Amino acid sequence: MTDHDPKRDLVLERYVAVPVEKVWAAWTEPELILQWFTPAPWKTVECKIDLRPGGRFYTLMRGPAGEEHAGDGCFLEVEAPKRLVWTSALGPGYRPNPVQHIDLSFTAMLDFQPKGGGTVYTARAIHGTEAAAKTHAEMGFADGWGAALDQLVALMSRA
Repeated sequence: MTDHDPKRDLVLERYVAVPVEKVWAAWTEPELILQWFTPAPWKTVECKIDLRPGGRFYTLMRGPAGEEHAGDGCFLEVEAPKRLVWTSALGPGYRPNPVQHIDLSFTAMLDFQPKGGGTVYTARAIHGTEAAAKTHAEMGFADGWGAALDQLVALMSRA
């Protein structure tokens, strides 16, 4: 676990009334990712998961006007059902990803702790620079990741 740096790290922590195993499934099964991962009105239209350290985490998101954004990353830690860590800085096999037009590489650290019948859900997006964290925050990290979590909860509450 990396030490928290308030200038470079963004955090979303909430209790959700969904069991840890269902939260884990929502994050690790491509057919579920397609249903909740991207805040509406955007949609995730493709997802590839190789659930192991060094394995691929790929999503393709499509906006309402047809615009697309692909995310290709690499899993660093996979500890079912409580911890999932992936990064956009690396692709499959730990190969560095090409530099994008904006510096938005980050590592996502997801922790799922059981509490009652639900989960304490903690998502950390850690960045290499303060500027990258600021860009991610201004792009709507809190609202976007929060809306996606709401969609995860709605989906898994029906399952």
